Amino acid sequence: MISTTLRWLVLVSFIILTIGGNVLVCLAVGLSRRLWRIANCLVVSLAVTDLLLGLLVLPFSASVELRSGKWPLGGVVCNIYISLDVMLCTSSILTLLAISVDRYLAISNPLSYPRRVTPRRMTLATAAIWALSLAVSFVPIHLGWNTADYMVQHLDWSMGDEDKEGRYCKFEWSNNYVLFYVSLSFYLPLIVMCGMYLCIFRVAREQARRIRAATPSFARTPSSAAIAREHKATMTLAAVLGAFIICWFPYFTFFTCMGIRGKTNPPNTVHSVVLWLGYFNSALNPILYPAFNRDFRRAYGELLRCRRPSRRKQQLAYISVITGSLWVNDLCYS
Repeated sequence: MISTTLRWLVLVSFIILTIGGNVLVCLAVGLSRRLWRIANCLVVSLAVTDLLLGLLVLPFSASVELRSGKWPLGGVVCNIYISLDVMLCTSSILTLLAISVDRYLAISNPLSYPRRVTPRRMTLATAAIWALSLAVSFVPIHLGWNTADYMVQHLDWSMGDEDKEGRYCKFEWSNNYVLFYVSLSFYLPLIVMCGMYLCIFRVAREQARRIRAATPSFARTPSSAAIAREHKATMTLAAVLGAFIICWFPYFTFFTCMGIRGKTNPPNTVHSVVLWLGYFNSALNPILYPAFNRDFRRAYGELLRCRRPSRRKQQLAYISVITGSLWVNDLCYS
């Protein structure tokens, strides 16, 4: 009883932390003018993904853990639950891929960045990410492409069948599906993201060297301030990428190994550990933003103190954004 109570408290606290943290991220970006940037649309999309995971997936996963893996809600709900889990994980990966491309465009050629990354293009990219994630998750599972016999899993279940043998809501897979899904939805985007950030840091180091050579120690030009701001944003998002790799790489590696060996019933303990380590990433992202970004720290502080920025501060922030844009345009056409 004590062990079950402790597990229940830990899981509920984890779910509340995930939901509350990602709601805080969305509110911070929406209410703080300092965070009103096109690139933060992807940050909000990632926060919405983690928020939906906390609302729609984690409660069911916690219930499965507390019921020793038994599933009481029937096969249809089980397939929807698994599809949502796969969809939100895929959306996180694709959003991080889009963030790495956005950061590369912002750092490699900051003067043409406003022309390349427009609100319309950002909206289309975000919609494409969600549409592709939906197609990759719901279509294969509900057409049976993930099983060895190409039959839709768990359709013969009914409500209350959890006491029967084998009534465990698990993600079935075949060797071909594992190799296809993991390669295209995790390892390939991961390789592209790592390559993007290596290029970004190489360009950033070269820019920093040029700025130090061209700028006196007592002066800081507007262009150098803008570049420094982009570098800080890149470091924050690189930390988010690193956390995602640490949290999800063990699960996908375990998933791949089990699929290649043809085991559809992974060990419960190992599977639970690597799965919840991946889920931990959704609670970790809202902590990383203020840890690496001063604007997020200020926005968090204002929200937690239940007060919005004063009109004077908002006006100054707005003027600074406009002035910075004018400085960049002057530099572009000078």
